[in-house]
Amino acid sequence: MAEAADFQGTRPSPARRWLRRTGALLAAAPLLAGLLQLSAAPDAHAAGREAPRAAASGSRTVAVSLDSLSPGVPSEGDTLTVSGTVTNNGGQAVTDAHVGLRLGPELGTRSDIDSVARRTGFDPGADGAELGGAYVQKFARLSPGVAQPFKISVPVAKLGLGSDGVYAFSVSLSGRTAAEQWDQVLGIQHTFLPWQPADAGTKTRTTYLWPLVSPVHMTSETGPGAQQVPVFLDDDLAKDLAPGGRLERMLALGKDLDVTWVIDPDLLATVDAMTRAYRVRTAGDPGPVAGTHQAVAKQWLAELQQAIAGKEVVALPFADPDLASLAHNGTSVSGSLSQLKDATDVASSTVETVLHVKPDTDFAWPVDGAVDPAIVRVATSAGADKVIARSDSLQETGGLSYTPSAARPIGGGTTAVVADARMSTAFEGDLTRAGTSTLAVQRFLAESLELDGQTGTQRSIVVAPQRMPTTGQAQAMAQALLALQQSTWSQSQNLAAAAKAKPDPGATTRVPSAADYPSALRRQELGGPAFAEISGTQDAVDNFKVVLTDESRVVTPFGRAMNREMSTAWRGQARAAQSFRDGVKAYLGDLSHQVRLIDKSETKLSGRSATIPVTVQNNLVQGVDHLVLRLTSTNPTRLKIGGKAYSEQPVAVSGGHSQSVKFTTSSNANGPVTVIAQLYTQDGQEYGAPVTFDVKVTEITATVMLVIGGGVLLLVLAGFRMYTQRKRAAARDDTAAGDADGSGDGPDGPAGGTHGPRDDGPENPAAPDGRLTQESGARPPEEDPEQPSDPTPDTASESADPSGTGEKVDR
Repeated sequence: MAEAADFQGTRPSPARRWLRRTGALLAAAPLLAGLLQLSAAPDAHAAGREAPRAAASGSRTVAVSLDSLSPGVPSEGDTLTVSGTVTNNGGQAVTDAHVGLRLGPELGTRSDIDSVARRTGFDPGADGAELGGAYVQKFARLSPGVAQPFKISVPVAKLGLGSDGVYAFSVSLSGRTAAEQWDQVLGIQHTFLPWQPADAGTKTRTTYLWPLVSPVHMTSETGPGAQQVPVFLDDDLAKDLAPGGRLERMLALGKDLDVTWVIDPDLLATVDAMTRAYRVRTAGDPGPVAGTHQAVAKQWLAELQQAIAGKEVVALPFADPDLASLAHNGTSVSGSLSQLKDATDVASSTVETVLHVKPDTDFAWPVDGAVDPAIVRVATSAGADKVIARSDSLQETGGLSYTPSAARPIGGGTTAVVADARMSTAFEGDLTRAGTSTLAVQRFLAESLELDGQTGTQRSIVVAPQRMPTTGQAQAMAQALLALQQSTWSQSQNLAAAAKAKPDPGATTRVPSAADYPSALRRQELGGPAFAEISGTQDAVDNFKVVLTDESRVVTPFGRAMNREMSTAWRGQARAAQSFRDGVKAYLGDLSHQVRLIDKSETKLSGRSATIPVTVQNNLVQGVDHLVLRLTSTNPTRLKIGGKAYSEQPVAVSGGHSQSVKFTTSSNANGPVTVIAQLYTQDGQEYGAPVTFDVKVTEITATVMLVIGGGVLLLVLAGFRMYTQRKRAAARDDTAAGDADGSGDGPDGPAGGTHGPRDDGPENPAAPDGRLTQESGARPPEEDPEQPSDPTPDTASESADPSGTGEKVDR
């Protein structure tokens, strides 16, 4: 109505103009919104299509496992066969799928290899076009969670390989899902394809270390017999030596390879001990049980002797001591470096005894090849003049565009043999799955070829893998080495030759500082207290061995046990390492305690001098000697030993026997005195625990002697009185017998008549003085009573009559 009110040619009023504009805007707003929605819809749809496509390939909706790539190093005329599995990890089925092969560009540097190895997604520019055609494998449907195998063979000529070098190579899975109905890459696996069909102009000399190292299995404990049957911590070594075990696989795979054998002599000594009688600790049992795997140990040693024939053998110090731990935490502890020297000295003899070959003992191998000045000093202190380092520790700082040769001088007459870090770590991690193993093999071969093509100068490269590869890792290592030894760009070389190779003048010779040592490795080291315990054990052995008649029965097993206490095998196993050290110390203490003093109770000493015996017991199977027993009085004023405060006597006791040692003592006063018996070695070191006992001194005085003397005198007098009484009684019996026979009238009696009664007058007449006459008879019994102390006579009662005329009576 406002517009109708405006006449043509007439200017509308300001109010009407405002109303008209506002109405136009309100009317146009819905139309404008619709136009914007229409224009935005195609962009949103396109974005919706691209987003799932990126997510599908980047998140690996389908996992592609490359289980086999053969040959790993193809030549002209070969057929490349690729096999593996594809697994749908998404929530929807994949349809119209197929596996295809993609050849990427040639890689110009080792850093390019690193970049390809890190990528997980699909990059059209970097991964190349799909080979297509007949060289695909199709799948109508891939259900979620279901793995499907694939296998594709293609002539190498169809790959379009150009100049010699390393190429990126991928296996991809393309398909559709219900949400995205168009072809897209849903999964991809990257690897490498080395291409060197003809011999390289200059071949790299490659040294590969093949380590035979094992955790600690043998304890310090041995049996009591002449054979000294060893005791093992467990029977796990038998599993490693048996068919399919880790060490059996290392041996079986390594015997067909051109490698340098790096052996821990402790492993040889342990396996050699297993070939005879041995015992094993088992959980829950009161004592070790007999081992039963002698046949397995004998077979493994026999096969090892055959495998190393004509090969280079490098012996590590016995039990592979942790050089870095020793350098950082053990050098301040007395005797620690001597342990390393001892481990180095025994290494050669052990290998020669078991394998009958002379090993090279000039190499030291710190953990992971990580070095610093302290490690180098310790490594060379025992006689080694070559240190196996690694290029991620001894890093290049000169800006070289190529990898230099391994050998280089680092001062003091020491040569660092620097292993290549990338190739040395190529087979770490879980390689039990075929897919991961194949990727490791192909990358190792790619690194080697790329390194060879860096320069036209021949170089020596060393590869030092992990010390104890698993079975899967060993299998992958052997597969890669076999392919490398058949390649056209590498030739094998032993470690000694690599160490003698001419150093590259541009290679770094600066040993990194202690601050550059990896913190992760430092956290795994044996600490200072561990080395202090080892030193204490050595002191105890030294104190024990001097008293033995056959010290080798103790020095050898405990010396090797202390070497094992320093082993690199304890890295990351602090609790197990402590348990082992405690076991060695406890067993040594138990053996030492077998030679000891027998406890004594309180001893009473009467008189001014006496002898005190002290017993030394030896429960060992061998004799002990060079011991001194000292008996000390804590109060020499009251009690002296041998005329002074203490006395000493040498001691020698046969195995399984005891000996009593007697000490002369003298007392000056009554009362208790504490006496201490202590064994010493001849150099004055205390041996074992002392025995303390009290001696109670009781002095005999003059009064006591008088009492005793009086008692003895009374006994003598009483005996004499008894004797005289018996003599008198015997005399009276003889007189009575004579009177009865009439002996008073002569031998024939009165003449011409018969004997008649004799009239002696009244009975028992008294003498004029009132005393009994001799004829009157004996004293009445009541006047001479029997003494209670008189003994009962063994014969009949004797007559009390007086003795006959002329008989002698002792008075």
